Amino acid sequence: MKNNQQIMKKVLHHIGKYKFFLLLSIVMAAVTVALTLYIPILTGDVVDCIIGPGHVDFAGIFVILKKMAVIILATAIIQWLMNACNNKIAYQVVRDVRDEAFKKLEILPLKYIDGHPHGDIVSRIIADVDQFSDGLLMGFTQLFTGVVTIIGTLLFMLSINVTTTIVVVILTPVSFFIANFIAKSTFSMSKLQSQTRGEQTSLIDEMIGNEKVVKAFGQEEKVIERFDEINDRLEKASVKAIFFSSLTNPCTRFVNSLVYAGVGILGAYLAIKGRITVGQLSSFLSYANQYTKPFNEISGVITELQTALACAGRVFEFIEEEPQIPDSENAVRLSEPKGQITLEHVFFSYTDEQKLITDFNLTVQPGQRVAIVGPTGCGKTTIINLLMRFYDVKQGSIKVDGIDIRDMTRESLRKGYGMVLQETWLKAGTIRDNIVMGKPDATMEEVIAAAKAAHAHSFIKRLPQGYDTVITEDGGSLSQGQKQLLCITRVMLCLPPMLILDEATSSIDTRTEIKIQKAFATMMKGRTSFIVAHRLSTIREADIILVMKDGNMIEQGNHETLLAQNGFYANLYQSQFSI
Repeated sequence: MKNNQQIMKKVLHHIGKYKFFLLLSIVMAAVTVALTLYIPILTGDVVDCIIGPGHVDFAGIFVILKKMAVIILATAIIQWLMNACNNKIAYQVVRDVRDEAFKKLEILPLKYIDGHPHGDIVSRIIADVDQFSDGLLMGFTQLFTGVVTIIGTLLFMLSINVTTTIVVVILTPVSFFIANFIAKSTFSMSKLQSQTRGEQTSLIDEMIGNEKVVKAFGQEEKVIERFDEINDRLEKASVKAIFFSSLTNPCTRFVNSLVYAGVGILGAYLAIKGRITVGQLSSFLSYANQYTKPFNEISGVITELQTALACAGRVFEFIEEEPQIPDSENAVRLSEPKGQITLEHVFFSYTDEQKLITDFNLTVQPGQRVAIVGPTGCGKTTIINLLMRFYDVKQGSIKVDGIDIRDMTRESLRKGYGMVLQETWLKAGTIRDNIVMGKPDATMEEVIAAAKAAHAHSFIKRLPQGYDTVITEDGGSLSQGQKQLLCITRVMLCLPPMLILDEATSSIDTRTEIKIQKAFATMMKGRTSFIVAHRLSTIREADIILVMKDGNMIEQGNHETLLAQNGFYANLYQSQFSI
């Protein structure tokens, strides 16, 4: 329950931004309840106007009915305004929470994104916030009015008869015991339900993104089995959560009936004795019903709030994750970099248990082309991640033009690099939007020139609307090679002083690749370039070839020098031509 209290404090902190609407809602809740509770008194007065057969005060009844009509109309209007305030508070809080969650997503280190299922992250920001919203809205709509109704009803009942009121109060704690039991059980089940739903969303997201691979390797049955297992767990958690939640209504109704019966029996006895009128007994029975009704609603609200708090806990847990190390206050901006890069005694590993790069040293002069080769898992892409500062080194330093990259802003460092990866990334929009991502103010002539240099212009012209053709995030009907050409065009347009090409032509046909290699050769003149490639024939012209194995640089030199050494690189190169 301590964890619950901490979550509630965070929720109240977010609600505190809208104090005006909160106070307005509380005032209107009090007014609504006061007017609603005044109706039974008027009803009792009407009953007392009926003295007996042929003795009815119609004039008095008519005056009371007019008063009741005005009160009912005013109550309806105030209640509508109160609900509008509650809606505004709930949805603005949800908007703020989602904004915080998405902003945190943008500054989380890649270590977190790589280490958590993407579907679970999506589930926290979308599904869990929706559940939180529903519970919050119900809390505002029913909790305030419920509490005020209970207090107001007690005051009105005390004004009629103290003895009968005491009977009502004595039976009240039963509702609290029931509500407390249901709340605790519902919270634990709702939390499990939310976690399992996140696991299910993650699997669905993974399968949609890799449907072709699943079908190609005939993994449909195994995936279905895995989904069924998660789905079964979700079903069991959901049934238990709903079971405890569904106990609320019948249990509280039973308590309500006990209270109503007690009031009816005692009130009838007092009426016979002449201590209260029949009209007052009628009013008292109405109050007894109204007094117990909020307990029923509040129990339902508490159950819903437990679910909401469980979801809010997952969202706040995400929001409170450690962000990436921010740029230092004295961070410099890298302007007009020359491209001299130095790695000094660099140590890095993704996990403490498994070492990857140890004591790595490298000096690259401006304009040099550096190729990084080696078997899968040797640390090639890791070097790229460190150069771009997607990850920070554990020990040692990486310097650009003599400045440690940790002492410069990430934005200026990354603007100094042009990057083409094996995995393409496109956003929903036009072809032109995807090309000008790094240079939004580029003219159409510049875009076409970059596309021609990347040999993408010919296929773009054949699209229905050319450069204005709208594509989806995954590129729609574009082939993998065409998507990669667009990414190459994006870099051709910016022409930054430093380049990173990580298997940049892996999805392009041989004929086009030869043309693009020539374009790259032109583009790389005077620019410091890092090339990661498995096809060693594509990096023969590199100034420096780094041969890596198990995170260490084991050989270094140009193509001819390394072949002459007849070492690891020579074996790699010759293995391409062996049968």
